[in-house]
Amino acid sequence: MLAPIFILLLLGMVAYGIYFGASHSVQQIAADAARTAIAGLNQTERQALVTDFIAHDVSGYPFVDPNKLTVNAQDSVADGSQFVVSVTYDARNLPIWNLFKTLPLPGTTIQRQSTIRVGGI
Repeated sequence: MLAPIFILLLLGMVAYGIYFGASHSVQQIAADAARTAIAGLNQTERQALVTDFIAHDVSGYPFVDPNKLTVNAQDSVADGSQFVVSVTYDARNLPIWNLFKTLPLPGTTIQRQSTIRVGGI
């Protein structure tokens, strides 16, 4: 009698866990791309380093399809000594959306960003 409720709870935990794993992976991609970009001497070089990182290294992150990532990397508008990497992920293919439609679900787009100071100390 309790088995259906238990199974539903278990599936919900797994689905939300996958979503949170994808969310964490997107944040980690933004942070790793920003750390990679620090080696660039100017904005163009830093953007090229981020693009290269996304193209070659993102496939190793769990729950993230590299083809559904959108990356924006540029110098900060507010502070020219900072470089900002923004990552947006279309999470519509994650299994969480197959749960009951009446449940409050997170957004289908995961957006994270990471900022790193450039130019030394």
